[in-house]
Amino acid sequence: MKFINVHTHHKSNDNSTISILNCEPKSIDFSIPFSIGIHPWNINEEKIDPEINFIEQQLQLKNCFAIGECGLDKLCKTDYELQLTVFKKQVHLSEKYQKPLIIHCVKSFEEIFHLKKTLKPQQKWIIHGFNKNSQVALSLIKNGCFLSFGKALTIATKLQKTFKEISLDAVFLETDSDEIDIISIYQKAASIKELKVEELTRKIHQNFNTIFIK
Repeated sequence: MKFINVHTHHKSNDNSTISILNCEPKSIDFSIPFSIGIHPWNINEEKIDPEINFIEQQLQLKNCFAIGECGLDKLCKTDYELQLTVFKKQVHLSEKYQKPLIIHCVKSFEEIFHLKKTLKPQQKWIIHGFNKNSQVALSLIKNGCFLSFGKALTIATKLQKTFKEISLDAVFLETDSDEIDIISIYQKAASIKELKVEELTRKIHQNFNTIFIK
């Protein structure tokens, strides 16, 4: 059974892994499994409409597994109201094309909870690069979100405690932009949960099939 890397910025030729490559409107290669979205750091107000149109075209390709990375970031320079507008446009595309949403979230969890409640999306939202405490994790899961853990899980003891306390029913693993092997993250995650790597791999496959395979 293959390892699933739900979010990466690096192409992989590893046949033991299913990797979802993060793409942007400026990307040109959509021949492998990918997600595509407008990151809040990269929003250009003059290009929003053509970029949304381009994303909509790519969402119809069979290799497109999700929309994102998109989201909300209170620490970046982009106007926050503009971030909200662009994020909502991508939520709309997620619903229209029945694709999960991969979310970049910085100091914006209350907004995510509010949008989840008001927009009532049917597609699953994945908070990628999750690195918060158990309270935030459990609140997100209660609100129907999945959490994806990356390199931080291998080094941050507080995050390891969080991971140990939550259900694997809402978990994915990823490498993001880090130079780390996804297998290393699986090994650490399995160790924290006191499972065999094969058991963890099987569970994440179940999660993957639940929300990605239509």
